Amino acid sequence: MSATTSHRIIGFLLLISFFSHFSGQAEELKDDINLTKKIRALILKKSTVSEEGKMKDYHAVISKTEAPYDMVAIKGGEFFMGSPDDEKHRENDEGPQHKVHVEPFWMGKYEVTWDQIINYVLNKNTAYRTRNGALFSQSSINMPDDPITAISAPSEYAAHSLSSNSNQKGFPVVGISQHTASKYCQWLSAKTGHYYRLPTEAEWEYACRAGTPTTYSSGNDANNLKKYAVFDVNQPAKVGSKIPNPWKLYDMHGNVMEWCLNQYYPDAYRSDASSIPATKLYPRVFRGGSWYDYPENLRSSARFYSEKNFKQDDPLSPKSYWHLSNAPWLGFRIVRPLTIPSAEEMFQLWNSGKIKDM
Repeated sequence: MSATTSHRIIGFLLLISFFSHFSGQAEELKDDINLTKKIRALILKKSTVSEEGKMKDYHAVISKTEAPYDMVAIKGGEFFMGSPDDEKHRENDEGPQHKVHVEPFWMGKYEVTWDQIINYVLNKNTAYRTRNGALFSQSSINMPDDPITAISAPSEYAAHSLSSNSNQKGFPVVGISQHTASKYCQWLSAKTGHYYRLPTEAEWEYACRAGTPTTYSSGNDANNLKKYAVFDVNQPAKVGSKIPNPWKLYDMHGNVMEWCLNQYYPDAYRSDASSIPATKLYPRVFRGGSWYDYPENLRSSARFYSEKNFKQDDPLSPKSYWHLSNAPWLGFRIVRPLTIPSAEEMFQLWNSGKIKDM
């Protein structure tokens, strides 16, 4: 056998070994139910508070970053969801007003900011993926056994688009899809050992009202709203720039709209549809009003829903799962329920936003 032939065989074997290594690594990096089970095991080990009476507000910094976040403990209870028949600017989908029970949870004191989410979008230990979630590049992977590495991140194009806002420290994230918001929740859960997700529509309104029966948590007078909300202006403000609601939550009215978990149904309050997890991409619920809106859209009971035209100017084909080119007023905040759900429920809620456009 010649030296040249020998070198070719060795090179071929090394090439097979190289691809076998990364094939195995890609297998390790599947963002599937098995990964979710690993994350849930971390959560069960870390999250030791299991009684409502032991829940407390807390401040934390995302590990290996300088990004802080704050969570407010909210006791469970009942409230009347929706608006009364005589509320000014009331829409038909806000009724009938009905009593809803909500289990205890923590909610983000502020809307999620760019400096928080950018650590997920550009995290060096998170694999870039294609728009359909497949592994795109292993060049930045150095910890294949770390669950954080396996969580689907935006494609390189989407990451580049989102990272253009990386200098917006303290400003709320805007223009991202529900899928991006949910995958951030999964990433943060793996980073911290606490289970985070988007709020249900009932949790959101319960927290927004903060025990008040009025049009806004600040009362019925829209003229008093400027002290509490950023609205009817040209751009969002830094989170926490106004007075919080009675439960110490900032910007529940205005600044940016906020994603909820639910599918939108105009008659949801007439049935059990308000508790049905989303199974279709459109329409889905978001709440709260934004910097772009007038007071009537900031009411505690006001409901809004997503549409296909939120991606109208996206140049990609198919459209991106990750960002919304035509919704520069839509962001989110996170919740942490006291009760830790099954891995199956976690997986469903973290991934329900990645459904093909119908």
